[in-house]
Amino acid sequence: MDTKKEIRKMVFKRRAEHTDDEIQTLSHSVYKRVCEQPEFKNADRILVYADYNHEVMTGEMIKEAWKQGKEVAVPKVVGKDMVFYKLTTFSQLEPGYFQIPEPVSGEIVEWEDALMIMPGVAFTKNLERVGYGGGFYDRYLEKHQNVIRLAIAFEFQMAAEVPTEPTDINPQLLVTEAAVYRNAAEEVKK
Repeated sequence: MDTKKEIRKMVFKRRAEHTDDEIQTLSHSVYKRVCEQPEFKNADRILVYADYNHEVMTGEMIKEAWKQGKEVAVPKVVGKDMVFYKLTTFSQLEPGYFQIPEPVSGEIVEWEDALMIMPGVAFTKNLERVGYGGGFYDRYLEKHQNVIRLAIAFEFQMAAEVPTEPTDINPQLLVTEAAVYRNAAEEVKK
């Protein structure tokens, strides 16, 4: 089994090999699948990352959430933690931690009854996740255990197996442009 460092290097290479147009097309397919999920349809509040560097693009999801009257919040790194700011306009975002778009203003929210749309570097069909290595999502989710966890990724980020650690908090479902993977052992609130 490859190490997390090797997996990250491989996936970053795959992301770089895709053009902006390809990433946009694949992201649109992921967006359409996410919007079909009951977890998205039923959520009044969405915690979602602002995409960066050929991640699944989240702009369409954010716009759709606003269109449906949902509240949206995006993360900002503060020290070793991540806090979510309510997002009402994209103009609130500026390059922050590692140049990732982050909110520079707004209201900090502590939503327990929300759908989190989370990123990751690599995933398995069993919903194991390799993140970016900072542990921000694991620490946040440890404190906010009622949040429904939906990860989004491209099929080229899928791996047969990945190394895991006891502190990893995996998504309850994963949506790619080609499939929806669900954790049958853990019931997702509808």
